[in-house]
Amino acid sequence: MAASDGAARKGLQEIDDVLDDLDVLLKNADVAAALSTRGVNISLALTAAYGLRAYLHGDKATAIEDLATVAEEIATRAGTSKA
Repeated sequence: MAASDGAARKGLQEIDDVLDDLDVLLKNADVAAALSTRGVNISLALTAAYGLRAYLHGDKATAIEDLATVAEEIATRAGTSKA
C-alpha cells in the first residue's frame, strides 16, 4: 500500500468521523430544539447529512435521491415549490 493510499483512507475516515459527530449532534434534544426555533426540520437535516455522506462515498444515486428530497421539502415548506 502506498503512503498516499493510507493518507486518502485516513482522510475519508476523518470525514466519516465528522459526519458521525454531526449525526449525533442533530439527534441531540438541545440541538434539535435550538434548530427548531430557526425553522430547521431535524429529519430533513439528517436526510441532507445522509445525502452528503452518500455523495462523498461515491454513491451518487442515493445522494441524488436524498438531496433532491431535501430540496423539494424545503422549497415546499417555504412556499416556493417548482411543481
